[in-house]
Amino acid sequence: MDVVILFLQTIALRPYVFLFLATFLYAATQLLGWRRTWRFWLISWATAFICEYASTHIGIPFGWYFYNGSTVGQELYIANIPFIDSISFSFLLYAAYCVALCLLLPLETPSHPERATVRSRWSKLARLRFDEKTATRPPVLALTIFLFVFIDMVIDPVALRGDRWFLGKIYYYPDPGFHFGVPISNYIGWAVVGAVSFVLYIPLERRLPPLAPSDSATSFLFLGAGLYYAVLLFNLGATFWIGEWMMGLSGLLMHLPILGLLIYRVVEFSPTLYPSYRSNVPVKD
Repeated sequence: MDVVILFLQTIALRPYVFLFLATFLYAATQLLGWRRTWRFWLISWATAFICEYASTHIGIPFGWYFYNGSTVGQELYIANIPFIDSISFSFLLYAAYCVALCLLLPLETPSHPERATVRSRWSKLARLRFDEKTATRPPVLALTIFLFVFIDMVIDPVALRGDRWFLGKIYYYPDPGFHFGVPISNYIGWAVVGAVSFVLYIPLERRLPPLAPSDSATSFLFLGAGLYYAVLLFNLGATFWIGEWMMGLSGLLMHLPILGLLIYRVVEFSPTLYPSYRSNVPVKD
């Protein structure tokens, strides 16, 4: 009963995290199905928890840091780790994965070029061809890990200043690093969590029956990518709210080029989408 009460208190204390988590579960189950989703979630959560527990005891892989226990009794802890902290890695890794897929999956080639030319004039978003082989290739996974670390370069600096907003001061580094107080070892640890999660997940994923083709795969990929930028916007908003303008501008400028590339690739008014068709087939009004 105490665990249930603490869990409910955790939801009340961190409702935004559960909103992100619910978005992840919905988008992932629609794209990958329940069997893949629960494996992805369990593996990434367990990997993150073990790595966090190890770092707070032996300094590997994130480097030394400590939770100060300021919210003990207010939210659920597992050992010395807040439950909500390690579980956040799962939806952030999935969101980074969706952004990587949006950047690297091939665009669908229309079967009727004359119809595609008309449609592309009015449709806002391109369609991506989702298949499991392409989605689990090393370039996609490597880009996912990079984006996973990249978003933490916005999250961790503002989380470290949680006493100045509603997160609260829940952890600290005994040896602050050069990146707004965050040591480089922390980002190495995030890369380790992402890499180990995929090393464990991909072999299990390939043993499952192939996914059935879905016309809605693109929309759920965009939803996952939207989750990535919703978390980014939330943390940038908190950064500017506490008056850390240099830190906020740094994070914003870091992510704008990738966001611009993503928009350029998926918005269909780009003249490079169907160049062979657009040059030969007149547009019909």
